[in-house]
Amino acid sequence: MRNSAIAIASGATITSAALYMFRRRAELRAAERFAAAALETVLNAIDANDSQTGDHVRRVANYSLILADAAGLTHHEQRTIERVALFHDVGKIHEALFDIIHDDDTLTPGQRREIATHPARGAKVLAPLNGFYPELAEGVLSHHERWDGTGYPRHLQGSAIPLSARVVAITDTFDAITHRRRYSDGRSALIAREMILQGRGTQFDPEFVDLFVFPPVFERIVAAERSTTLWKAPIHGRRTGANGDKVPDITFRWRPGRSGGRGRPASDQPRKKVR
Repeated sequence: MRNSAIAIASGATITSAALYMFRRRAELRAAERFAAAALETVLNAIDANDSQTGDHVRRVANYSLILADAAGLTHHEQRTIERVALFHDVGKIHEALFDIIHDDDTLTPGQRREIATHPARGAKVLAPLNGFYPELAEGVLSHHERWDGTGYPRHLQGSAIPLSARVVAITDTFDAITHRRRYSDGRSALIAREMILQGRGTQFDPEFVDLFVFPPVFERIVAAERSTTLWKAPIHGRRTGANGDKVPDITFRWRPGRSGGRGRPASDQPRKKVR
């Protein structure tokens, strides 16, 4: 009789624990959906406030994924880089910077200092999501750091700069050079390549620069750059999670199709780990 009571009590405890774990898992999924929806809303806000910046961050994300894939980075690292690329300029839609960025007059030193606050402003916007994307705000904050320690805002040096920021620094520069902005005309991909090479070991991580200019990788980047003229309005159809549980993430399809060579790299491309 006593053993039966113990067995019943144990069964009830196990059932209660299972129900508790089930509820906790459901709550976590709901929180993940909310966090992903928040990121999607922020990306939509970038588009609504400044379509040119929206186009820019998508191009940078495309190039960044090509470079990260060629470097043989893990799925998690690639997704982190993708998010940082998509949100690296979110601080520029702040009302204090918007007029400066879209003014056709030459920037004053004071305006340049104001624009240099956009990494910190962007990191502050994303900080509430640190529990779900702990590397996102840090990567956004660091995307204007330089390999030699002369960047901003914290003068980080070398590998102290987050991996995602080191990748985005290169692809962001490439896009800035090859696409027209109010203060400069777009230049060729080859000119951009040479300018990035000039920053090897000073502005940029030398290993990532070497990979970026490696002909098979650079050809994919150039193909992606040319294909962007064919892009239409972004499609926000979400992919399912790894377990098929339909938990959304910022890996939703933020551009149509897979143009630009986002697939697996060719066999003659290097697949080394870059850190």
